[in-house]
Amino acid sequence: MLRRHFRCAASARKMVSFLPWVPRRLFSAEVSKTHQHHRNWTIKQVTKSNFSETLDGIKSHISTSDFIAVSLQKTGSFSAPWHRVSPFDTLDTAYLKAKHAAERFQVLQFAVCPFTITGSEVTAYPYNFHLFPRDELKMGMPSYSFSCQTSHLISMAREGFDFNACIYDGISYLSRAQESAAKVFMGNPISANNMVESIATPSVADTVFIQRTRSRVKHWKNTFTDSTTMTHGKKIKDSTYFFLFSTSLWVYMSVSDALVRSLRKLVLGSEECHSRPCMNIDVCSERQVQLVIEMLQEFNDDLVPLIIPAKRGGTQLVRVVLTSSEEDKELLQRELQNDEEVQTKRIRGFREVIDLISASQKPVVSHNSLNDFTFIHSKFLTPLPTNMEEFTSSLRLAFPQVIDVNHLMKEISPLRKVRNIPMATSYLKNLFFAPVDVEIPFQAWANEGKIHGHNVVRICQLFAKLCYILKLAPNSVESNDKNLAEALKSYANIFNPYSSVPQEPIDEDIKIWTNSTIKVSCEDLVFLWGFRDMTAGTLKRLLQESHKVFSEEFDVRLVDKSCAIVVFRQPGLSKTFMDVLNDDSDIVGPLREMVSEGVRAAGYETYNRACSLGLWDAYLGDALDKAMAGLDYPLEADSKPKSPGTYWCNEWVIDLDEL
Repeated sequence: MLRRHFRCAASARKMVSFLPWVPRRLFSAEVSKTHQHHRNWTIKQVTKSNFSETLDGIKSHISTSDFIAVSLQKTGSFSAPWHRVSPFDTLDTAYLKAKHAAERFQVLQFAVCPFTITGSEVTAYPYNFHLFPRDELKMGMPSYSFSCQTSHLISMAREGFDFNACIYDGISYLSRAQESAAKVFMGNPISANNMVESIATPSVADTVFIQRTRSRVKHWKNTFTDSTTMTHGKKIKDSTYFFLFSTSLWVYMSVSDALVRSLRKLVLGSEECHSRPCMNIDVCSERQVQLVIEMLQEFNDDLVPLIIPAKRGGTQLVRVVLTSSEEDKELLQRELQNDEEVQTKRIRGFREVIDLISASQKPVVSHNSLNDFTFIHSKFLTPLPTNMEEFTSSLRLAFPQVIDVNHLMKEISPLRKVRNIPMATSYLKNLFFAPVDVEIPFQAWANEGKIHGHNVVRICQLFAKLCYILKLAPNSVESNDKNLAEALKSYANIFNPYSSVPQEPIDEDIKIWTNSTIKVSCEDLVFLWGFRDMTAGTLKRLLQESHKVFSEEFDVRLVDKSCAIVVFRQPGLSKTFMDVLNDDSDIVGPLREMVSEGVRAAGYETYNRACSLGLWDAYLGDALDKAMAGLDYPLEADSKPKSPGTYWCNEWVIDLDEL
């Protein structure tokens, strides 16, 4: 599959500097020097074998940092050329594309770098976590399967990525939603102390059930309270004299402690919970659970009720634990809490790190935040919402401040076309005075092998350089203040990759057409497909020869081999063009022949519908055909896109002849 790239240029609020052209040879040499320097960075490689010992260190570094940079290495980013987020995508369609990729592909490396900026010095603590979604609980979580993009795997292999180590020693994880499901599946005891007392009048069946249960609990409790086998909640070790009353005959037996427990369990129906006697009460409904809990309050405080959930939801039984004193009861509560923490920590896996970042409420710095944080939300929080608005609202609860260095780069005119971090860093180094030094206090780990995760340090360095050049003073963020400095607030939480101005309202206006970005209405875009293979220039020439509607200024770009997008500069011409196609009596020349051969056209709402329905075919033309075939079925997203404006630039060319 050929790889196609957008070449983008974005307008900015302010121009920092426009500097002369740099020779390609000098620029390439400088990038090579930068890569050589990066090899000296020490980045802690974290796998399953050293994950536990790493948690305390990264927790300390996160708490003392000003910012946290993140960088993800994934198994893929798109399955077809048109699945990539494009300049003509609205916020909604861009999110749906990112959502599709996040649900399809997997994260194999997650680099985290807490860092502080003091003057021109960056102090960074980079960690690179190797992940693998291993089904350790045999529950099909975190995932049954995932997809891989060939080019991504080849790139990772060239960097020396050890796929065997990833599979066998990668850290697994569960999302917050999956953790809740796992706890129910494993039947972890739940404290019943916080249950609300029922005000409903007991029925006859309730009364019979509770009387029988009360009698059973009373007999069980009295047996153990009177028994000499209990000493402060502990059983006598080694040989024990156990008296068994059967048919008025006392049988004297000298048995081992294990046999005592077996006989006690057989005769009394009793089990053990943390070396304390307990009994299980089967229940058929949540109503019976409430009745049992209320009934147990009639006894002394030495009984501790625990609710055992069923694997498919609801309650399986109520477990009653007998303690010997108030101190023993508190000890049991601590033991239960400790068991839960140990088990929770084990099933969370790498998500412990995500929770540490979220709890710190520190600003998170990334490159291409929409792509990264749809993956983070999907893999470590909850399933992705259906639309962009719900996604941003949900994400802010976990990460209130997300800064994308792409938007800072757009403030510097020579960088508006650069989307590669090493190239952007080298460009700034050559053309601006931005003395930023990166210090990594880590000591190299023995037997660490191939070092991965350099990109996260590059993000820290680039962020510091941009802040220095733009005079944003990131170190003005106070340690006790949860908000960013005012200068950085306008760059936070922007998830549109092609937005030229932070938080710019979208309207119907079209800017002057130049080599920079213009804004057009979605209503002025028409998708055209079903034509034979040809270049965008050839298609544009054929259209100009076919109808007077194309006498006005317009543009044609190929989205993929099967589909092109026609951009009209003058409002209303797109509707005229659609009307002409529906009534081909006014069409002449090549377009008439193309229509007879099956050329079809649709407005932006059809494209939006295809994305909303998840019609991710290999070719956009096939997806649009299916979207039009289902127009008889209303869809909530069928109305005009919430963001009626999109960005367009004549440099965003996908010319197959250039590939």
